[in-house]
Amino acid sequence: MSTATPALAVPRSSAAALARDYAELVKLRVTSLIVMTAWTGYFLGCAKSGVSSVGWGLLHALLGIGLVSGGTAALNEVVERDVDSLMRRTAGRPLPAKRMSVAQATIIASTMVFGGAAYLALTTNLLTVALTLGTALVYLGAYTPLKKVSPICTFIGAIPGAMPSLLGWTAARGIVEAEGLVLFAIVFCWQFPHFYSIAWMYREDYANAKIRMLPVVEENGVWTRREIIGYSLALIPATMLPALMHMAGRAYLVSAMVLAGAMLWYAMKASMSPPPMSSPQARVHARNLLKATVIYLPLLFAAMMLNALS
Repeated sequence: MSTATPALAVPRSSAAALARDYAELVKLRVTSLIVMTAWTGYFLGCAKSGVSSVGWGLLHALLGIGLVSGGTAALNEVVERDVDSLMRRTAGRPLPAKRMSVAQATIIASTMVFGGAAYLALTTNLLTVALTLGTALVYLGAYTPLKKVSPICTFIGAIPGAMPSLLGWTAARGIVEAEGLVLFAIVFCWQFPHFYSIAWMYREDYANAKIRMLPVVEENGVWTRREIIGYSLALIPATMLPALMHMAGRAYLVSAMVLAGAMLWYAMKASMSPPPMSSPQARVHARNLLKATVIYLPLLFAAMMLNALS
């Protein structure tokens, strides 16, 4: 028996590299966070209905939302491939690095978006389909071009960024309700310290690409610092609401207060760092704030879901 490698076999290293490129194209880490927040919304929506969230309904909702989200991220990389080539943190992505053609990426992205929407239409409800496609449209049609125009892009981008938890809720309930909007508000407020810390750390990169986020356009960072503190403070009442609305209990409330306090501490440390924003000390505090935001949201939603079970 011949031991020669078949002509059509893909070397393991090449297959791994291709998988990494596809993961980068659909921004797998971001899409995973989106799916996690959608899961929270679906779980809590089912809890209100008094039904189990474990089953095919959950799988259908998360798969459809994940496909549309990943496809939207890929379309964003298609649109911003020239911008990505100007920044060190994104120049290695498959499109600016010429490891993938624009046509290939566009076909993959479009198939995911429309395939995911069709899947949601077949397995959930039309409200979720409409909101999911609307989210993609605002992200690509408003947030993406505004990044080159005005710092208001962060506010506009926070709207589609906060939608996944509401999408999970509507997939479970078929209606927009106050509880789903509370989840939306939490993620909306969370995004400002999260994305401002990223822009703060990579402000030179963003400036080279002419991306006009707030930490980039101001040298002393006065308004950046104020908004980081303001939205971190806004998280405190927003995260109290699930307990007040009986979505979760006292254990969640205590967890939310502790997490909000920790988030506010890191926000204050970053905001009180001496100018300029490009100083090494300021960058360290911005990085610490970013780490805090990455840990904060999964812990908060995990506490909410676990306490909803009790």
